[in-house]
Amino acid sequence: MRLMRVGVFGQEQPVVSDDGQIWYDASGYGDFDPDFFGSDGLARLRADLAARRLAQIDISGRRIGAPIAKPQAILCIGQNYAAHAAESGSPPPEHPIVFLKHPNTLRGPHDSVRIPRGAQAVDWEVELAVVIGREASYLDSDAAALACVAGYALANDVSERDYQRKISGGQWSKGKCCQDFFPLGPYLSVDEITDPQDLALKCSVNGAIRQDSTTADMVFSVAALIRDLSQVMVLSPGDVISTGTPQGVAMSGRFPYLQAGDVMELSVTGLGEQRSELIAADVR
Repeated sequence: MRLMRVGVFGQEQPVVSDDGQIWYDASGYGDFDPDFFGSDGLARLRADLAARRLAQIDISGRRIGAPIAKPQAILCIGQNYAAHAAESGSPPPEHPIVFLKHPNTLRGPHDSVRIPRGAQAVDWEVELAVVIGREASYLDSDAAALACVAGYALANDVSERDYQRKISGGQWSKGKCCQDFFPLGPYLSVDEITDPQDLALKCSVNGAIRQDSTTADMVFSVAALIRDLSQVMVLSPGDVISTGTPQGVAMSGRFPYLQAGDVMELSVTGLGEQRSELIAADVR
């Protein structure tokens, strides 16, 4: 099952599909927000979809928004791929590195991404994102952790490296929370990803490959991340965990940083594709 939201920004309509081809109106559920995930919305929607109790809808030509709405938290993991930690000049971390993105960074998979005013070091980061489907605290096994997953999505943890490193005050979130800095989607995949540690991730800029890796290179698996986070915080339905990026970012020094007019194209196995153009800060 796939969840998607279509329409103009801020007024997206939730839709659902069981084959990615034919879509059905899910607006009777409100929106794909924390209340939906926390009230057994997925199970009810799955039942209605299987029984064909939903109206078919044509979504062709409509803007695709982020597949979820109003998450309470976007939790991100730093240096969670061994090769990326190495290109950053660091050994693999002994414990997951956690930072936050403001929920208002959330954008659709093909929306433009604004370069912040005066920014000189905007970077791309293809990632596997996980959406939490139930409250999670003090989980004690990988199985319990994965049972809390509502679904998976493709994410781009866009970053401004000078903000992240030079004016951070020791934290990373200043470089992560600029407007448009978290394209997500096109859809949330529910019950389709059987092994989150066996997915290919790719990112190109202006047609040139920058990142090409797999989630097998993660230092901490999806299950380990959820289990670890649940020891220090309560994860809530609708929360997003962005699980880290592989090697091949501009911060490595091998590639130029992004400029207005550049185009990022990203993909993760089974989770679709993104295409985002960089624009100047003041362009609307």
